[in-house]
Amino acid sequence: MTTGGLGTFDRVPGAHSGRSAVASRPVRVLIADGEALVRAGFRALLEGDDGIVVVGEAATGDEAVALAGRTNPGVVLVDAGLPGLGIVETTARMLSQSVVAVMLLTASEGDERIFAALRAGASGVLLKDTEPRELVYAVQALARGEALLSSGFTRRLIAELASRPERACPSLDLLEELTAREREVLALVARGLTNHEIAEDLVIAPATSKTHVRRAMVKLHVHDRAKLVVFAYEAGLVVPAPRVKHPK
Repeated sequence: MTTGGLGTFDRVPGAHSGRSAVASRPVRVLIADGEALVRAGFRALLEGDDGIVVVGEAATGDEAVALAGRTNPGVVLVDAGLPGLGIVETTARMLSQSVVAVMLLTASEGDERIFAALRAGASGVLLKDTEPRELVYAVQALARGEALLSSGFTRRLIAELASRPERACPSLDLLEELTAREREVLALVARGLTNHEIAEDLVIAPATSKTHVRRAMVKLHVHDRAKLVVFAYEAGLVVPAPRVKHPK
């Protein structure tokens, strides 16, 4: 499912099930940013939606961890440049103490800290110049248990994996759990295709494509699409294209 430049990725059924709240309950959001004016802007934007309530604001990573423990938010917006604890440590600590979805906000797709925070368990990434309506959509998506990356970050993840000189060797037992169709779908995921694009490529229904992706997640014990991409490259299901050298 996409909107604008965003892509939402289904998580494994049951993963972070504490966030599958009843639809009538507002999404509880904690805002963590070092600038008071930025926090105020996010609060005004989010509270303009009847389905969202801001439960707190934090100016540092330490405050964010403490507030997350006290206010029990469903989603935490974390600025990539948050003072105090780094975003990796902040993300890891919040996830260790409660069930919460962490959305990273960054000014640049080139911020290397983002990938480390994703590995630590963050559920999504948005650029700070994202349209306001897309921020609201992203918060609601994470509250439903989905993972979300902008298309730019998805491309960067794939490019980073493709540039690795050597692949790791994931368990062959896990790979053998996949059906031929699931391997085919996994390879298309690793090339950056959405569920709808996979459905078109394989001439199957979008719901069928989605089912194959979810089953692959369950069998490979991963919780989001980014980790499917990593597995596909490391297992050799996708062979990186050779780099083309352009004449100067």
